[in-house]
Amino acid sequence: MPIRSVAMISFHTCPLASQEGKETGGMNVYVLELSKQLSRMGIAVDVFTRSQDDDQPHVVQVDPLFRVIHVPAGPESPVPKKQLAQHLPEFVRNTLAFIAEQGAHYDVMHCHYYLSGLAGLDIVKALAYPLPITMTFHTLALMKNLVARNDSEYEDVQRVEAEYRLVREVQRIIAPSESDMGYVQYLYQAPADKVVVIPPGVDLAHFRPVPRDQAKAALGMDDCSRHILFCGRIEPLKGIDSLLYALKIMRERRPDLGVCLWIIGGDISQPKEQWSKELQKLERLRALLKLDSVVHFAGQQQQDVLPTYYSAADVVVMPSHYESFGMVAAEAMACGTPVITTNVAGISSLIDEKHELLITSVNNPLLLATQVELLLTDTAKRAQISRNVLRKVKDLNWRTIASQIVSVYEETLIHDPQ
Repeated sequence: MPIRSVAMISFHTCPLASQEGKETGGMNVYVLELSKQLSRMGIAVDVFTRSQDDDQPHVVQVDPLFRVIHVPAGPESPVPKKQLAQHLPEFVRNTLAFIAEQGAHYDVMHCHYYLSGLAGLDIVKALAYPLPITMTFHTLALMKNLVARNDSEYEDVQRVEAEYRLVREVQRIIAPSESDMGYVQYLYQAPADKVVVIPPGVDLAHFRPVPRDQAKAALGMDDCSRHILFCGRIEPLKGIDSLLYALKIMRERRPDLGVCLWIIGGDISQPKEQWSKELQKLERLRALLKLDSVVHFAGQQQQDVLPTYYSAADVVVMPSHYESFGMVAAEAMACGTPVITTNVAGISSLIDEKHELLITSVNNPLLLATQVELLLTDTAKRAQISRNVLRKVKDLNWRTIASQIVSVYEETLIHDPQ
């Protein structure tokens, strides 16, 4: 049976967040790009997300077959993620009211993150017809707790229990990498036939190489410096502090290299005393290591300028303690830029043994400094790696990924694994 319509639940974060001026992460991009591609394939997509701005229209028609519905649930303003669960019942009621008012009927539901999954279970229970659920967790509580570096990163038992429940009750689980599939199977006891590995896609028409000199000039970067780039949420588990230590080591060992680091992410529009705790911590570390002149906080950036940043960089570094996949790495690779990532990131499985230089270990700034240094000084190797990583991501175009996901949706209509 062909899939004609999908209800997509993205409760805690809106796929249009970047366009609305809010900080985004990989999940925002994933939901937006997947929904766009599904609509181009002739599948109608409604994305339900919690309204966070009363100035935004509640229904946004993104494409002819794709709309985002901002559902009132709690204050129409940002709410800390750990306080959002209390607004789930209102979200469910208002989503059901919208569906009833519109007379909408869906073939499948796809939930993103555990809060969306909980909402999805309640929505499906109230509908007058069976609606299979496909779940993408994006991150797992047990894995976040394993690498948590402070209390703010630690997930409570309620989230862990919710993920156990979702594993039991949904029809399919999409894991972004082989490693995350293993965690879902062995830590959450998911049946092997319920989990399928499908990595996130990359918009290859958007993320493509820009001549490096042109990219540097567009961003006003010093043409004589070598540039390292970090891009992502500013969180302790991203390991940015380890990257600062590695930069300090490189500058002491090779002061002739003239290395700079650009950090994309976080809101730096306010005075420094109003920055997030993690940004303030990194700012203090920058001063402590005497790196003020070579570490640049670029703040959050729109998707349309990211290819320029990736192309201007000599190397992108992703020093995460846990990363279910790592969309930043895939985007940078699509721009032809070498990426050094930790061996805990899901995307590391795309990098074969010939390129072990691109895989580092967690919290090892000496090793990271050596690997970055080798890439920066061996221009022939860097050029060869750039060509190779560009080829690696060709199969991650969103049309291919969306087609694989549609196949999973179709399986949920045929089989009932409960």
